Amino acid sequence: MTASKRIEEVVDQAEALIDGRLKEMDRTVDHNQWKVIRAFQKYQVSDFHFAGSTGYGYNDRGREVLDLVYAEAFGAEAALVRPHFVSGTHTIGTALFGVLRPGDKLLYITGRPYDTLHKVIGRGKDGSGSLGDWGIAYDEAPLRGDGSPDWDTIREKLTPDTRVVGIQRSRGYDWRPSFTVSQIKEMVDFVKGIRPDVIVFVDNCYGEFTERTEPTEAGVDLMAGSLIKNPGGGIAATGGYIAGRADLVEKAAYRLTAPGIGGEVGAMLGTTRSLFQGFFLAPHLVGQALKGSVFAAAVFERLGFETHPRWEEPRTDLIQAIRFTGEEHLIAFVQGIQKASAVDAHVVPEPWDMPGYEHPVIMAAGTFMQGGSLELSADAPIREPYIGYMQGGLTYSHAKLGVLCALENMAKRGLL
Repeated sequence: MTASKRIEEVVDQAEALIDGRLKEMDRTVDHNQWKVIRAFQKYQVSDFHFAGSTGYGYNDRGREVLDLVYAEAFGAEAALVRPHFVSGTHTIGTALFGVLRPGDKLLYITGRPYDTLHKVIGRGKDGSGSLGDWGIAYDEAPLRGDGSPDWDTIREKLTPDTRVVGIQRSRGYDWRPSFTVSQIKEMVDFVKGIRPDVIVFVDNCYGEFTERTEPTEAGVDLMAGSLIKNPGGGIAATGGYIAGRADLVEKAAYRLTAPGIGGEVGAMLGTTRSLFQGFFLAPHLVGQALKGSVFAAAVFERLGFETHPRWEEPRTDLIQAIRFTGEEHLIAFVQGIQKASAVDAHVVPEPWDMPGYEHPVIMAAGTFMQGGSLELSADAPIREPYIGYMQGGLTYSHAKLGVLCALENMAKRGLL
């Protein structure tokens, strides 16, 4: 790869700047790696646990131990880890439908959730089978201007019919901070101080292993995430997980399969080995992706762009947001990320009306797993204020090269 003299200088300066930060991240990786290994050791994972099952999948000991390993590593009572979840949205929807009933209210206290969840929530009785269609009310407490929770509004909206309080850990398509585990604990303590019986749910997508603890270790009752993001370790071909209180995980399992059946069935069809191995690799690969995000922030900041979070700020998810000056800048950045891919580098992404999104979206996704967000990718809704969201990178080198390709693509178009 060739880069202009100016870009080379900026890269060298950025890497010197972030060296100490990267070493801090290595220590978090070591902590989380040992936490996962201890979970494997506790349940005596052996090669016979990797055998696939068919049909009903009764007595699949590998599947059962996989659930136990996830629960142990996440500090939860129970977990449900399955390839049958088709996406993070499906997993989150399953958890919410599992614990909510007609007449209940879902209250999100971190503002409007990610775009794909809007159709799950629904708008009244729309016939789609959404929460609204089942008579489940929805409300949200917008965040303050600085991205922090609005405690007064939360208190006001936490009505007697509120059954579930939702928290989105990641920023989604918003220019706001993602929430650290300590901040999530503060929200849990506040809500439980008013309504001890309410269920606190966290959308944990992009957050696993970015810190030394998970939301379920901070008082959260239930959380969910996708296996083609952090915990799948770049190997899981599909799937999701739900973890938390045992009774709530069981309700979610009934929603995934059927009442009375729950998590006791479900053929794994040869996926078990990759789910175990992906989870083992996840702490290291999340660390690689986080290093790439810090590098991207430092480089773009030195070039005069606004980033969120800044390179020196704490990280609690994979996502690096970069604010561009216009649509052309944004598209050139995303297309440049695609050019650095090992897969589909010849493809030129263009904005399109992607199902589940409210605006045209452009996505760079030259990944081995379709939609694999632990792999280097970038996406953005084509709307003001023209923010690009970069995430992932199975190796730090790939994340660096992706940034370089994006910068060169912008420079060739006279945008840098």
